[in-house]
Amino acid sequence: MTDTTRLDRRRFLTTASLGGAAAATGATLAAPAIAQDQPTINWRCASSFPKSLETIYGSGVELADRVREATDGRFNIQVFAAGELVPGLQAIDAATDGTVEMANSVGYYSWGKDPAFACGADLPWTFNARGKAAYNYYGGGIDSYNEFLQKHKLICFPGGNTGVQMGGWYRKQINGLADMQGLKMRIAGLAGRIVEKLGVVPQQLAGGDIYPALEKGTIDAAEWVGPYDDEKLGFQKVAPYYYYPGYWEGAPTVGMFINLDKWNELPASYQSILRTASMAVDMSTLAEYDFKNPTALKRLAQSGAQPMPFPEDVMMAGFEASREVYDELSAENAEFKRMWEAQKPFLADWFLYSQTAEYTFDTMMMIQQRNGKL
Repeated sequence: MTDTTRLDRRRFLTTASLGGAAAATGATLAAPAIAQDQPTINWRCASSFPKSLETIYGSGVELADRVREATDGRFNIQVFAAGELVPGLQAIDAATDGTVEMANSVGYYSWGKDPAFACGADLPWTFNARGKAAYNYYGGGIDSYNEFLQKHKLICFPGGNTGVQMGGWYRKQINGLADMQGLKMRIAGLAGRIVEKLGVVPQQLAGGDIYPALEKGTIDAAEWVGPYDDEKLGFQKVAPYYYYPGYWEGAPTVGMFINLDKWNELPASYQSILRTASMAVDMSTLAEYDFKNPTALKRLAQSGAQPMPFPEDVMMAGFEASREVYDELSAENAEFKRMWEAQKPFLADWFLYSQTAEYTFDTMMMIQQRNGKL
């Protein structure tokens, strides 16, 4: 649906409802009285992403478009790309201190400030995107995260998911866990702490520095996002082995982090619109990645990338390492422990359920695809 179509439909619905009211009362209204009473509000949103990543950066832009449209232009959010107002990794800080009213970011970027920030974004070896959405919207995940965020003067709503990410680009083939020993890998935050237990040496690099570091051999591997976003950076030219899955990011969730004081100043109707728009963008972003990644992966393979699954011993070691880290963090951080323990019952139920109809259906369809019948 185009923006024009969406606007025309909304005008039609508004006109139709007003026409019905006018016919009933014998009066003609120029515009909805509710809309006339609402204030004009202008916000700034700092994104953690560059404009070149139009999918994930676009989640903030789509939110702003939906909010502006739903309020007849009275609630305007201007989105700034990483570096335009503040560095990308400082976007959440800017929302906390009121430099901006809002940040479009990922909670685990603030891992260094408080490890509990990661719980609202993604914990390695936990949910996939559907399970994460179910827990967030019906299992209390959003409320649990916002309880933690209050002390950081923030409230957050999910606003985008990439789905399970890829495990990254490697200069040399990984044949087993022994090949992870001493591997210098661009990976940060909670994921870095986990793979460190596998012998990996985590490196923190900005997106623009990854390619030259791989090319020169300064690093041996790098994780980014998935096929569509990775394709833009050309990693397959210098690190052809493309491993999957990125078990540290099964359901990485972009958040709309809002300064709590500014949120409380909003009229209730604007709060409702912002929550609803965030939910719509959360689903829309995942759908966009799901649509674009399949063809991007085919193009990458045609240009030299070699997609490969991680060896089983690497996968198992990664899972065990994640649980060791969660035990360590739970002993150190009460908020992390509270949020981790809260999601565990549904995590078990989700993958119990997923083994039934969904998994069986998907497996059957994958067999048909391999047999060339789709």
